[in-house]
Amino acid sequence: MNTETQSLLIEKAKEAREKAYAPYSGFSVGAALLCADGAVYTGANIENASYTPTVCAERVAFFSAVHDGHREFTAIAIVGGKSGEDIDEMCPPCGVCRQVISEFCKGDFNIIFSNGKADRVLTLDGLLPYRFSL
Repeated sequence: MNTETQSLLIEKAKEAREKAYAPYSGFSVGAALLCADGAVYTGANIENASYTPTVCAERVAFFSAVHDGHREFTAIAIVGGKSGEDIDEMCPPCGVCRQVISEFCKGDFNIIFSNGKADRVLTLDGLLPYRFSL
């Protein structure tokens, strides 16, 4: 993946983070998903008082893309941190999101993390080497 594409995805993830609804955790996350055809879908975490119905930014992006008919994906950028503050930590996907990514992506799918100072790129195989799949 080239640095221009990586930077674009990180910027779109930062923009998506601004739309998060996180009144309970105070932790806002944004994600930007790159489809194989170049389309980009974004998502932000949306919390709920009973917490179980809460949905992560990554799943919002994936489910929106899948709803629109996309089935092939190249990369996702994820940024997160305390709501209202600059991003200052890496924010990897939770276990549920890792499994959702695994449902739709091959092992070479790129997962980009940024803390605002440095970026890190892992493949799905690197992040979830023994994932469950059919």
